[in-house]
Amino acid sequence: MPFEKQGQDALDAVINIRVTKAEKARLLEDADLAALSMSELVRRRYFGRPILASADQAMIRELRRLGGLLKHIHNESGGVLHRDTAAALAAIKAYIEMLSHDRQKN
Repeated sequence: MPFEKQGQDALDAVINIRVTKAEKARLLEDADLAALSMSELVRRRYFGRPILASADQAMIRELRRLGGLLKHIHNESGGVLHRDTAAALAAIKAYIEMLSHDRQKN
């Protein structure tokens, strides 16, 4: 059975660990929230790679879309709404960064 690839390397080794039923349930729940396999979740956590919940990823995409629309409004208004659009864009950027950093800590 061929294994997936992680970058250039094939995932060709298996590690078996024992956990409690509660720990397994928590790992499965966290993996489901992030739309990852349990193995990928554990690899990302151990090696310090970011883990984003599916909902957070969708929220970040939507916030980026709204930021693009605000930028378009700013450009089309000739800067008349500069103060309002700048404040809204700063808030969107801060929220995206907060979502990204909060999930990376998990």
